[in-house]
Amino acid sequence: MTVYPTLVIPETLAAGPGPGNTDPRVLERFAKTGVADHMQKDVVRGMLEAKEMLRELWGTKNVYTYGVAGTGWDGLDCMEGMILPGDTVVSFSNGTFSSIDDLTIRMKASSAEDLAADSLNPKPKNVTTITVPHGQSVTGEMVDKALAEKKPMWAFMAHWETGSGRINDLKGFSDACVKHGVMGIVDAVSSLGVADFSIDDYPGVVAWASCPQKGVLSLPLTYAPVSFTDKVIDLVKKRGCRSYVHHPILNARHWGIIDGKDAPNAAYHQTHSCYAVAAFHEALRIILGYGRRRKASDYAYHEKALRQAVEAMGCDVTSNMTSLVVLNLPGKLAGREKELVTNAREKGFGIWPTLSEPVQVRIGILNQLSPEQISEIVSRFADEMLALGAEFDKATVMNGLKSYYAQAA
Repeated sequence: MTVYPTLVIPETLAAGPGPGNTDPRVLERFAKTGVADHMQKDVVRGMLEAKEMLRELWGTKNVYTYGVAGTGWDGLDCMEGMILPGDTVVSFSNGTFSSIDDLTIRMKASSAEDLAADSLNPKPKNVTTITVPHGQSVTGEMVDKALAEKKPMWAFMAHWETGSGRINDLKGFSDACVKHGVMGIVDAVSSLGVADFSIDDYPGVVAWASCPQKGVLSLPLTYAPVSFTDKVIDLVKKRGCRSYVHHPILNARHWGIIDGKDAPNAAYHQTHSCYAVAAFHEALRIILGYGRRRKASDYAYHEKALRQAVEAMGCDVTSNMTSLVVLNLPGKLAGREKELVTNAREKGFGIWPTLSEPVQVRIGILNQLSPEQISEIVSRFADEMLALGAEFDKATVMNGLKSYYAQAA
């Protein structure tokens, strides 16, 4: 029997699309939490308080607002699990992650025959996938046209697509859903906690899902925020869904949401981690204490600094998100994106390539909202570019970044 030595994972700079570097306060709550079971009074109290904080962060009065244990995919599965075989869906895909959402939806909506034909990539006729080219956004006009033609029961869109760094038209999507009587579902994995928006302002969307490790900045394995309107909860109550663990109604019971109302106590649904509850609770306290509007403004401010710096190195930025810059390398280095990213990651600088074609470089600033932190990202990226053979003066780039912050101050 082999007993391996203790696993030591060094500090790295998570400068990709997510996860971001977890706040030390969140890690402290995780590490200092006492051993307790999932129904201990303080664990339950933490969940009830987290539920209230989530409503404020989402900007909603939806009673069915809570966290799904696990990663962002667990929250998305809970949301997309409302789709039953045979349901008609129009799904918009413009990058890696909305494409995975689309595959999930096709699996959920497939009949047994559809799955038998191709279980790993089913193509049910009741699901229409609208594929938008990489680097382009989903527009309200696209959604309106597709819904008018197909008249589906459901429509799906990602809000911010980190695969290509594009923001999609949330208002246009919601308006089209209202106009055509369609129930909209939205993947807000990359926008919650970064953008300043209230989901109650988008009545065409009946269900939302996000994740813990991006804008919320908790640990990746804590809770994926979800929010459901009464309309869609009534539908699930009537039709059911093919899940117990990720059931939108049953899952809510452990968060003190029973029969559509807030209850003073939780009802057992599944075993929750006291450590995850404490970490998630602290992450929500941090972000609400910072302020949703201020955080959105700070992301935009620092993304602009990073964008200008990489453009000064000869890169072409194609994204419009405020927590992520997606870029093409200068002509001389084109085609060496993965090499550059691999070299950077070997030095503890965690940038990412895009996971679909065309390959680009992604640099994120999650939880990196100071001139010093952005300067470190720019300096390390400049070093990797120069090592690969780029031609620019690093001092000029860094002085430009310094001037940006000096002028803004």
